[in-house]
Amino acid sequence: MKNNLFYTLALLFFLTIANALVSNFSFATKITAVALLMLLAAAKFLLVAFRFMELHKAHGFWKAAMIVLVALIVSGVLIAI
Repeated sequence: MKNNLFYTLALLFFLTIANALVSNFSFATKITAVALLMLLAAAKFLLVAFRFMELHKAHGFWKAAMIVLVALIVSGVLIAI
């Protein structure tokens, strides 16, 4: 495995552990916990999409579309709370 992919995989493991820690930590408000969890999940999704699905080699439209889609989903969940 290339070093670049290994570092990405290590970062994904770190983000997964961070998700577990955030979900067990008690926050003052529910929105803070959900916002942190959604941001960590969005980061993991974009890492997988760009590195392992090789979206970084795709046309700029598809890159922008993926980022906008993730932003819309995260903001939609945060608004629904």
